[in-house]
Amino acid sequence: MPASVKPGVVTGKALVDLLQHAKKEGFAIPGVNIVGTNSINACMEAAKKYGGPIMVTFSKGGGQFIAGKAADNSDDAASIAGCVAGAKHVREVAKLYGVPVVLHTDHCQKAWLPWFDGLIEANEEYYKEHGEPLFSSHMLDLSEESLEENIGICKQYMERMAKIDLLLEFELGVTGGEEDGVDNSDVDSSRLYTQPEEVYYAYKELGSVPNAAFTCAASFGNVHGVYAPGNVELKPEILHNTQAYIQEKEGSDDSKPMLFVFHGGSGSDVKDIQYAIEAGVVKMNIDTDTQWAFWDGVREYEATNREYLQGQIGNPDGADKPNKKYYDPRMSLRAGEEAMAARLCQAAEDLKCNGVLN
Repeated sequence: MPASVKPGVVTGKALVDLLQHAKKEGFAIPGVNIVGTNSINACMEAAKKYGGPIMVTFSKGGGQFIAGKAADNSDDAASIAGCVAGAKHVREVAKLYGVPVVLHTDHCQKAWLPWFDGLIEANEEYYKEHGEPLFSSHMLDLSEESLEENIGICKQYMERMAKIDLLLEFELGVTGGEEDGVDNSDVDSSRLYTQPEEVYYAYKELGSVPNAAFTCAASFGNVHGVYAPGNVELKPEILHNTQAYIQEKEGSDDSKPMLFVFHGGSGSDVKDIQYAIEAGVVKMNIDTDTQWAFWDGVREYEATNREYLQGQIGNPDGADKPNKKYYDPRMSLRAGEEAMAARLCQAAEDLKCNGVLN
């Protein structure tokens, strides 16, 4: 690992160093959508086990859930507060796991920019006090807008974010399927494949901002959710062709000038995943599979202990035997954490992210 990358939350130059190192060494970081401290801790536990970095990702809906569904969410107040609270939790405990952690937020479409603004303000306040942003990076998904408007708005935010060492992730094309309130399940299939010219346009525009750091979520057939085999046609060669296009235009010595990220990674073929990594993918989003893993851990716990979970008193060991140690919420939630962490260890192996801290 680069000397700048240390255990705990990674921001600024250290984050760029980490992503460049991932590109050079040929691995990608799991980016995991979380909904509370249980899933946050499962992420960091997994990273400790597989020996690599992890990206903890907050969505707008996830932030609201962390704040509490009964909290006032006028002007996205709960969505902002929940994300900030979750980020501060990570900052308090991340070093205890001994791994680099990237704090990120997921899709923000145009209608949700007030949420994004609130997060940027929280970063600016944190930067004044600590000399680094609260989060590591944020994502803008303006792919429903024209290319010019998409990148124009991204550039405005990039100028603001660059001043406080925040990395911007932007999206070109459309990731199909549905996730956390973003529904692209009926999108025209032609929009699932980004063109090299579009990526290069964004690369030039955002790259003109001093101290800019950014990654590109280019579409190459990827979709959110999980589907039966044959229903998703990934074309990672689009990313390879795009890198060659930018390199030729720039006359660069770097054969992979753009840092790519991979959305809709759940259920993807490992060969496609690793071919995309070869094209400069440094992070892959995982949400659907980890949600299932957490639930499956809870489900299995209940199935195994069902006869001890039917009442406070009385079980196969005796009519007057207490069941508190079985229905204690920490027991079922811990089972979910363990199952989610195990699934992430598998993902890390697929992404060649295991053992990279050694």
